[in-house]
Amino acid sequence: MAEHTTRVDVGIVGGGPAGLMTALLLKRRGISAAVVETRSKDEIHRTQRAGILEAGTVQMLVDADIGSRVLTDGHEHPGTVLSFEGVQHRIDFQELVDRSVWLYPQNEVFLDLATAWEREGGQIHWSVSDSSVEGIESDAPALTFRDEHGDRGRIEAKLIVGADGSRSKCRKLIPEDVRTDYFTAYPFAWFGILCEAPPTAPELIYANSEVGFALISQRNESVQRMYFQCDPQTDPEQWEEEAIFDHIQQVLGEGVELKRGPIFEKTVLPFRSYVCDPLTYQRLVLAGDAGHTVPPTGAKGLNLAFCDVRALIPRVEEFLAQSESATDPFAPLRNYSRTALDRVWKAQNFSYWATNLLHRQPDENAFAHQRRRGEFDAITGSVYGRAYFADSYTGWADIHGQLPHR
Repeated sequence: MAEHTTRVDVGIVGGGPAGLMTALLLKRRGISAAVVETRSKDEIHRTQRAGILEAGTVQMLVDADIGSRVLTDGHEHPGTVLSFEGVQHRIDFQELVDRSVWLYPQNEVFLDLATAWEREGGQIHWSVSDSSVEGIESDAPALTFRDEHGDRGRIEAKLIVGADGSRSKCRKLIPEDVRTDYFTAYPFAWFGILCEAPPTAPELIYANSEVGFALISQRNESVQRMYFQCDPQTDPEQWEEEAIFDHIQQVLGEGVELKRGPIFEKTVLPFRSYVCDPLTYQRLVLAGDAGHTVPPTGAKGLNLAFCDVRALIPRVEEFLAQSESATDPFAPLRNYSRTALDRVWKAQNFSYWATNLLHRQPDENAFAHQRRRGEFDAITGSVYGRAYFADSYTGWADIHGQLPHR
């Protein structure tokens, strides 16, 4: 079997949005990169993922000049709705913080990035197997793999970026006596469906009632995405369509009439939070889900990954530009880790808070439910409470610029 070796500045493990955005932005600065990915391009594109993008994420896609469809095919949401026991309260993002979020599914973000990387001649190997990272403690780390044709490949680089998702192999290369793993699991999950139906509402609805949580979202003008709180061990096939819609309607109350249609996907999504500290070791850095995960309540996953990339690119450039006699060559990478983790913990706090605000605990009593009602009233009934939610949900203006115009 044939073997092929290439040499680049940066080798990237993971061809999802974090890895591809890293590769593209490095290329914009004259830094060469190559990407390896265990899944096929089509498999990633067909995987339905969250679709709320912060203003800064949209700005990054536009500024990268990759031909993203986010401004033409995406939908701007200048607000969202919080509902408690059927009473709706709209949080007006534009009025409160002068920003919006955009509904644009993650698999379409991926397609924009993958198409751009391939169009610009970027090196990427889809559907690889037997992949490994070696030599991160040396001056010449490398990625080895078997490509989709069974040939052996080797990518030699000066730095490795691990963007290989929540089950990251790269993360495990950071020695246990170096890294700290922060983790918590939640006692509930989301039962998610995709159905053929027009939007129930123009913006997302986050709802809570005595029977738990529900979220009304959308994918486009004919497909809705909905979730409701469930036990992590729930078998989605045990739920009939009518029962699913009836339960979600019960959470929403009578103020909103749920649009129904044929369900073509049912999934159960467990809730976990995780942070790896630090995000770097020698010539390895982590980005995106490889370094941290959040529950989906605050819509932070992809947005955090892009913020990692935003913090990482200048530090990589600084690392590669150093002379061989630099007294502390890994200082730029440690600076990246500190900057990224500051943002990560800020997002972890909001996601944890929003999750506990919106969900019913399995052993919750009447006092806890009424206390939550008081918290809802404190958030929705005060301009300062609404502004806190809006600022956190749309992505903190001190981190990035404003939303681009169409």
